[in-house]
Amino acid sequence: MHRATKIVATIGPASSTPEILLQMIQAGADVVRLNFSHGTADDHRQRAEFVREAARQAGREVAIMADLQGPKIRVGKFENGKVALVAGEPFILDADCELGNQERAGLDYKDLPRDLKPGDVLLLNDGLIVLNVVRVLGNEIHTTVKIGGDLSNNKGINRQGGGLTAPALTAKDMEDIRTAMSLGVDFVAVSFPKNATDMEMARQLANIAGAPYGIKPKMIAKIERAEAIPALQGILDASDGIMVARGDLAVEVGNAAVPALQKRMIRMARESNKFVITATQMMESMVNAPVPTRAEVSDVANAVLDGTDAVMLSAESAAGKYPVQTIETMAAICIEAEKSEQSELDKDFLNRTFTRIDQSIAMGALFTAYHLGAKAIVALTESGSTALWMSRHWTHVPIFALTPRVGSERAMALYRNVTSLHLDTNTDRDTALQQALETVVSKGYASRGDMVVLTVGEPMGQAGGTNTLKIVRVGEPY
Repeated sequence: MHRATKIVATIGPASSTPEILLQMIQAGADVVRLNFSHGTADDHRQRAEFVREAARQAGREVAIMADLQGPKIRVGKFENGKVALVAGEPFILDADCELGNQERAGLDYKDLPRDLKPGDVLLLNDGLIVLNVVRVLGNEIHTTVKIGGDLSNNKGINRQGGGLTAPALTAKDMEDIRTAMSLGVDFVAVSFPKNATDMEMARQLANIAGAPYGIKPKMIAKIERAEAIPALQGILDASDGIMVARGDLAVEVGNAAVPALQKRMIRMARESNKFVITATQMMESMVNAPVPTRAEVSDVANAVLDGTDAVMLSAESAAGKYPVQTIETMAAICIEAEKSEQSELDKDFLNRTFTRIDQSIAMGALFTAYHLGAKAIVALTESGSTALWMSRHWTHVPIFALTPRVGSERAMALYRNVTSLHLDTNTDRDTALQQALETVVSKGYASRGDMVVLTVGEPMGQAGGTNTLKIVRVGEPY
């Protein structure tokens, strides 16, 4: 079955061998995520090599995403590894404390006291522990425990409602960008951006670091700060795509606000011609169980129905017991959800104007394929832009994007309803179109007599040059 929604799988201790990676790609992983919050540069380098080799064996291109750690604000370490906080008791967060105890904990973000005032609420360990700020004395934050529990080494800290001033890019992130570019990654995900400027800076650093390797990665903004919500359109404009990073976002804005924000972010991304990934705890129970909960099945299906380009696995595929089975299960859920989707193409085109020729051709191809009942849309593309524009609208007609550029092929691994295939460069239009049709037929996507809509640019080989739409029946002469 053709699956439109893409799957991003994080790799870690449970999935770093060539054998498991090959099985994960065969099961449906389209993008592999390297989490730079864990592991060394050598770990990531080896994993990237394994991914490229597994993709080669699987016979298709798989993209690699480098996910930067960002300014994760955490407590320090404790003398005994953890402490038990009791509701009503005082507790101090101390920027000068080296090793925590029952009375106080250190901070790895030394400027936290400057960001707080009495009355602020701090959420630790993903909101499981809640502290009320009573007063700030120098480098000490004096709090009262509102909701207690076990607090262990290096657990995260969020301020309810957001507002922490930590920069989106740390010194570690900047070094990690250089490492990621040396690995030839296709996407860079930036953690905790507050505004468009954070994304513009990250892109500039990535482009500079990627220049010696001829790489300009696609930039993904992870929306996980409260401040990012009012700045969302600017962040979208400065990014190639966004990630609905529901973990930290939920801690800052509250769990109840996240589902509506998810729908809004997906809608805004699609309207802005950007791709969008939905992430965090999608199949969390499959870390330890061979089947998901009914709620998780609904969560994945609802993200698909919202129009997300991709759904993401974190611990499920990085550290879980069933990484391959989780991908297979997620793929099956996506396919079932897509069957029930209603196309609203005619409504999508109302009150829309297209000023670019290539975008107009892309929209014309969609409209034609949908109303003529074409079996497939085949786009010959250099940059992948034509396929991206088509993928912003749902028609149930699969889009096949053929490109001579490996980088474009991998970038399109994240676009909804787009299957990217390699086409050797050929400057003769008719020969290239014939090769494109033969490629789609040989892979079993279309057969003799099927109607196919083709788009191509003349002269060929120019990015952004799509200017021709052609309707053909497979097996009939042009």
